[in-house]
Amino acid sequence: MLYAILAYHVEAEVMSWTPEQDAAVMTEMLRVHGGLNEKQLLGPSARLGATGKAHTLRGPGAGMVIDGPFAETKEQLLGFHIVDCADEDAALAVASELRKVNPTAVYEIRPIALYIPGKPVPTTQDPDAIGRDGTQGWGFAGPDNR
Repeated sequence: MLYAILAYHVEAEVMSWTPEQDAAVMTEMLRVHGGLNEKQLLGPSARLGATGKAHTLRGPGAGMVIDGPFAETKEQLLGFHIVDCADEDAALAVASELRKVNPTAVYEIRPIALYIPGKPVPTTQDPDAIGRDGTQGWGFAGPDNR
């Protein structure tokens, strides 16, 4: 069964991390991903760009594009993981592993009702996302993304 593990965080908190703190979290996250890959449980994962660059399309007909995320919440959706687990308990165990390396995140675990994989997409990094130290970062916290 496929599950989406949605990662919510207080974006301002993530943006306050030093480059070293961010790199430490991401290094540990990649370690967890490696273990999930060995077990063939992990599908696509993404760290989403800053909410300030988000757009929302809503309304009747063709809709209207609104800058920024629509929801006014304390926590923002900053990433997701798709996992292939035997059952809900196994998906919760994966989310627990992720939380161990990113303990201030909130994880929502949801069964996926329909998954259409489409064509494979390459690993990507936002070319505009420069790391906090001025180098290409993890595709999240550049000067324009704050």
